[in-house]
Amino acid sequence: MHRWTPRAAPVRNSRHRGHPAPRRADYNVVIRSGSEAVQPAAARTLTAMGRALVLNATELPLAVVPARRAVVLVLKEKAEVVQSNGAIFHSERIALEAPSVVRLRHFVHVPFRAHAPLTRRAVFARDAWECQYCGSAAENLDHVLPRSRGGLHVWENVVAACRRCNAKKMDRTPQEAGFHLHRQPFAPSDGFRLTLGQVEPGWEPYLI
Repeated sequence: MHRWTPRAAPVRNSRHRGHPAPRRADYNVVIRSGSEAVQPAAARTLTAMGRALVLNATELPLAVVPARRAVVLVLKEKAEVVQSNGAIFHSERIALEAPSVVRLRHFVHVPFRAHAPLTRRAVFARDAWECQYCGSAAENLDHVLPRSRGGLHVWENVVAACRRCNAKKMDRTPQEAGFHLHRQPFAPSDGFRLTLGQVEPGWEPYLI
């Protein structure tokens, strides 16, 4: 069984060894995979390719990573391209379909989470990016029962709100402020989907 963490390789900072720090442009110069190297122009192309959905070997969605990371996984034979976004990645020695969806070749264990992580993006996604008091575009998070009055930072007490409603409500309950919640906040079960933000074309069949 293999363990894998969806993160880019760290950049070594040489300042502590008495050498000058690498220039900003140097950080994107090379991504190595075996004997292959992605040159600066290719790195810029990868950045423009956006993101890729990573599936476990069982085809369950696992993570979303930058296209650059997905290409490295494929070149290192840790994953295979399931679906391309239509672009072709070219390096000095290879041509590869830019991945939109990749599948790991080996199963990785993922710890079970009963609820999705409580983040700003996830709350906005659960509440359809709408203020739960007036229906306008969400700009802030609001604690239904203010934290200053014992309210907890939990799914069931946090909603998306616009700046105007958030400022007007202040440290009051919705009833005290004359507000009415469109729906009661809840802890969503599909936590992974909420963390995606905008779903890329072609991902939908793998998120069911």
